[in-house]
Amino acid sequence: MSTFVLVHGAWHGGWCWDRVARPLRDAGHDVHAPTLTGLSERAHLLSPLVGLDTHVEDVVRLIDTFALTDVVLVGHSYAGQIVTAVADRRPDTVARRVYLDAFVGADGEAARDLLPETVEHHWAESAAEQGFGWLVAVRKLSVLGVTEQADVDWLLPKLTPHPWKTYTDALRLTGAVDRVPAAFIECVDWMRVFAGQADRARERGWPVHELATGHEAMVTAAPELAELLDRLANEKGA
Repeated sequence: MSTFVLVHGAWHGGWCWDRVARPLRDAGHDVHAPTLTGLSERAHLLSPLVGLDTHVEDVVRLIDTFALTDVVLVGHSYAGQIVTAVADRRPDTVARRVYLDAFVGADGEAARDLLPETVEHHWAESAAEQGFGWLVAVRKLSVLGVTEQADVDWLLPKLTPHPWKTYTDALRLTGAVDRVPAAFIECVDWMRVFAGQADRARERGWPVHELATGHEAMVTAAPELAELLDRLANEKGA
C-alpha cells in the first residue's frame, strides 16, 4: 500500500479531501491531508509573507517529521506548484506525482504565469482592489462547477482568502523532480482553466486522465477520484 499526501488548492484546507481520504484508507493506504499555512483553520497564521516557499515547507516538514516513504503526492489546482517543488526536494521519498486540474510549472515559472490571461487579470485585479494588494478573495463556487447546495453549504463556511504571493513566487528547481513519475487528471465539466496544463502534461509524456466533473473533484466526484488515485498508486508499484 502507499502513503498519500493530498495537498489542497487556493482557499481550501486539508478537510476538503475527507470524501476521498476515507475510501483510500479503506483500501489500506495511509493518508495525510495537511492544511497549508494561513488558510482555513490556520488562517490565524496568514500574513503578506506567506508565499510558495512557505507552503512547500509545510509539506516537506510533514514528510520529514513522519518519515513518510513511498509517497503519492497529489496536488489540486494551485498545489501543482507545491507538488513540483516538494518532489524536487525529496525525489527519493516521493514515488509519484499526481496533478489534479493543477499547474504544471517549470523552473522560473510562477502560478500567475500559467493562468489564462483573462483569469490572471481577474486574480490580480481582485488582489489589488479587494485584497489589500496581497489577498485573493474566494471565487464563486458555481464558477468552479459546484452546483449542489449541500456541497456549497459544506465548503463555503470553511474557505478563506488566499495569499497572492503564492501565485507570484517562481518555482526554483534543481531538476531532481524529473526523476519522479507524474500523472495528470483533468476535470472536464467546467470552464477548463487547466486544459493548457493538461496539454503540457501530454507534451511531457505523462498519462492524462479525465473526470467528468467540475474543478472541485474531491467534493463533486469523490468516489471516482478515489478509485482513480488508488489505481495510479497500484500502477506505481507495478
